[in-house]
This record gives sequence, structure tokens and C-alpha cells, in this order.
Amino acid sequence: MVENYCNLKKIIFLIFLVNISSFGQNNYPTNYFRSPLDIPLRLAGTFGELRNNHFHAGIDIKTNRRIGLPVYATADGYISRIKVAVWGYGKAIYISHPNGFTTVYAHLNKFGDGIQEYVKNVQYEKKSYETGNIFLKENQIKVTKGQIIGYSGRTGGFVAPHLHYEIRNTKTEKIINPLLFGIKIQDSIAPKIKKLIAYPMGSNSRINRSFKNQSLSIKKDSLNNYITNRLSASGKIGFGVNVYDLLGKELNKNGIYSLEMKINGVRQYYHDVETFSFSESKFINLLIDYEYFSKYKSRIQKTFREKENKLGIYKGLIEDGSITINEGLNYQIEIIAKDFIGNSSSLKIPVVGLKSESILHQEKDSTAYKIIKSKFNKFSKNGVTIAFPKNTFYEDVYLNFNVNKRIASIHEPMIPLDKKFTITFDSIMYKKSELDYIYIANMNNKKYPYYMDTRKKIDKIYTTTKTLGNYGLLIDNQAPKIYNSNFKNNDWLSSLKYLTIKISDSQSGIKSYEAYIDDEWILMEYDVKKKKLSYDFRDKKLVGSKHIFKLVVSDNVGNTNTYNSTFYRK
Repeated sequence: MVENYCNLKKIIFLIFLVNISSFGQNNYPTNYFRSPLDIPLRLAGTFGELRNNHFHAGIDIKTNRRIGLPVYATADGYISRIKVAVWGYGKAIYISHPNGFTTVYAHLNKFGDGIQEYVKNVQYEKKSYETGNIFLKENQIKVTKGQIIGYSGRTGGFVAPHLHYEIRNTKTEKIINPLLFGIKIQDSIAPKIKKLIAYPMGSNSRINRSFKNQSLSIKKDSLNNYITNRLSASGKIGFGVNVYDLLGKELNKNGIYSLEMKINGVRQYYHDVETFSFSESKFINLLIDYEYFSKYKSRIQKTFREKENKLGIYKGLIEDGSITINEGLNYQIEIIAKDFIGNSSSLKIPVVGLKSESILHQEKDSTAYKIIKSKFNKFSKNGVTIAFPKNTFYEDVYLNFNVNKRIASIHEPMIPLDKKFTITFDSIMYKKSELDYIYIANMNNKKYPYYMDTRKKIDKIYTTTKTLGNYGLLIDNQAPKIYNSNFKNNDWLSSLKYLTIKISDSQSGIKSYEAYIDDEWILMEYDVKKKKLSYDFRDKKLVGSKHIFKLVVSDNVGNTNTYNSTFYRK
């Protein structure tokens, strides 16, 4: 009876494994969606690529450095959302499809016929270039497969021309790798493994007799195989690699699809980027060696999972990917990186279990500012207060905190945070005339401090952030600049299609702008890369020949500059 029960459990477990292994790529329709562009697809960015504080949520398709290529609806459906923003996705369209998926098309230069007019009406109603999210009902704007819904561009900040394309589960909003839906790309090059780091993961752990992380030299053993010299270790250890993928002749260092680690031929660690949710994307800072990245701007992917890491990309981990090295035993560690096509590279690491004779011990951190992650933590010094909600940190830490000449040094930006914390400066010592123009700046880059969303109360100035480092108070009493218009005062502009002018602010930055012709608000599109505003004369018919143009530009502390000019147009 007991034997039969055990056999039944084994059968159920095997069925479970089969279901798990078959789930994923086989569940996605591969002939439902067409390509969003009518050119051979070359990628500038892959799905799940490691970015600052997030995974890349789609594929970036090259447009041969051109703006204005037709972008097509990849299947029948209806436009469920439209958004226009200066940053982020720029001009973007979301199409919901009957099969339960939503496709996203971002960084567009302009929208297709009918859609463009609809969006402009919203912009004129709001009197704003940025629209926020425009949610549409199912019967408002329907589209058919192959219909032109927009034209490729580079809106959304300092981006090169390309199309960002996503596929999401409409119900769950989880993002799915678009290549799983049948999109074909050319890729015959295996990932490149560039760096290996070994991590002692316990107080008694050692690697090559040291308690410190070890950067290990690697060399090519054959075309796609790498090897490192044998290392000695004891206790619990882990590994991390810097790895990227090349696609054909493209020079972009793209992300890989999967990373695996085996011990003596048995899988210990595996993750892939089939799908993830936006809410878990922040845990990328625990997948990578965050401290290493903050120092060297190079990402090391760990082949072990940190305790607080809630990413759902892992599959079948043993001991969360860590390795326990026993004295006198030999281990053959193999790390395997694959791209989506299946091109594979392997790094072999021979390890011998050797009792460490080192008597050196890592000194424990100790400062007056200890963070207990499960509690609210608040510290004050020399007129600056920092307050951390509970579970802002992923673990208890000792924090370095100092204030010198009104610059607050809050540790170093080498520890990832899960939540924002508050920095508050006392401002009682400042004059009213100064307070109007004062703001908090992130000063981690001394040459280029940047504005933080600054709020003010009586005798207090504060902001919130998820980045440790240096913060200070700066004063901006300079108005934004308005310059380089494509017309002069009293010019005739009958032959011009667009009215253009540049704006900039070198301190707190541009916050808003308002443009008018004959006291009526006009839509000026903002190209932040070129610092240029442009107005399309086709937007509305002007009455008469003499017209007054007015532009008011404000920065983030309230300085304004006004430009007035007269022009003539038939």
C-alpha cells in the first residue's frame, strides 16, 4: 500500500515536471502577429536586457537610422491606450487583441491617419503636449492587421531612431518576449562571456584563501568555450558573470536569453527571460552585483538568488544557486549562457575543496547609523534629516551619514533600495528671496548635479529618492533661454510649414512651456534631444496676415522667460 502510494507520488511529480517544461514557448501563437515593420528586422535591444533599475520590456527594432517608416498593427484589435510624453515611451500606442494579448508600439514620430487627429484634439483640449494615459473603449478606434497606425521615430528623450515593440498579457499585464510569437531574427553568434567573479557567501567561506570577492581571469578554450584556472574554496560560495550577446553584424551588446549553472553535470541554477511583470522588474538590482555596477558601470549577473529577490524568472534552483564546497572534493562548475536562437557559450570552473589556513577575518561594519530593515529608521545631523520607511533596505546595514557645507553624504550609491526615502534640509537660515529659487540636487556626479523633485514647508525643504549618495541645496536664479527661432520679428512666414524655436535651462531644468498665436494656445511639440519646439501651421487656419507669437518657458524653481514676436502670413 505504502509502495503504491510512493509510486503514485512519483508519477504525479513526473507529470508536474512535464507540464512545467512544456509550459512557455509552446503556449504562444506563432502565426497570429505579423511584423510591425516592412523591413528585415535587426535588433538594437533584446527582451529582458539589463537596464538601469529594470529589465527591457520589449525588443528595439532598428529603422536604418531613419524616422518616418510606416508602423503596422500586427493583428486585428482596437486601440486601448495612447500616450504622449517627453520622456519614456514618447508617443506610444497600445492595441488590445481578441486573443488576449496587447501589443505596444513606442517612440513613434507621429500617429497614423485618424489617430493623429484624435490625439491632437486631446492635446488642444488639455492645452498640453503631454497627454498622460488616454484610455479608449473597444468601439472607439478599431484597427486591422497591417493597418498603418503610426510612423517610426525617436520620441521619449535622448534616443536614436528605432521602434520599441512589446507584447503583454492583456489580463495580467505581464510582458512576454515577442520572439516567442514567431518574429524571426538572424543570429549566428553565441554570447560573449567577459568577466567572472566568485563570491564567498558565509563568514567561514573562503575563495583562494580569501574572504573577499575574487575577480578571476578567464580565457577561451575553443570558439564558444571558456575556462579559468583551478581555484580553491571552502564553505558556501557563488559566481557571477558579465555576459552579452551579439546579433550578426550588429555592434549592439544585447542581453542574453538564459543563464544556467551546473555542478558536476547537475543543474544548480537557471533563469530565462521568457516573461516578467513590471512590479518585479526592480529586483534586477538583486540579480546583478549592484555594488560592482555602481563602481564600474558593468553588470555582473549572479548565478545565485539573494534571499529578498522576488523575481519569477528562476526555474528549479537548488540551494538558490549557491554551492557548498567540502574539503577534499573536486567540483567541475559550468556556466552556460544562451541567446534566444539557442547559440550557446560555456565557462568551466574547476574547484577543489581546500580548508583555508587564512586567519584573516573581515571586519564588521560599525557606524552610529544602523539600519534595521524591518523598522522605520530616522537620523538627523547638522540640519539634515534622513528617514527610511521599514523595508526600504533588503538587509540590515550600517550607514555612513555625514553633512559638510550643506552637502549630505548618505553612504555611497552602492546599495539597492526597495522604496524611496526622504531627505529633509532645514531652511530657516535662508532669506525669503533665496528660498524661492532653492532646490535639492543629486550631486553624485559633481560636474552635472541634477534637480530632484523639491517640496517646501515652513523652515523645511525635502525630497524623496531611491538612490543613496550626495545631496545638496543649490540656487537657480537664472531664467530659461529661448533662442534660435527659424524666423525674425516682422518676417513673412507664408512659405514655412513649421515654426520652430529652441529652449534650454542649464540649472534646475525646464518644467513647462506655453505657446500662443494671437492669444490662442497652440501645440508645440518638444524634441528634448534637439531642445527644439515646433508648431505645425496646418493645425489651424489663421485669420488675417499679421500675427503675434508668444512663448512662456518656466524652469523647475519658477524662473520664467517670455518671448514675443510679430510675424506675417498669408
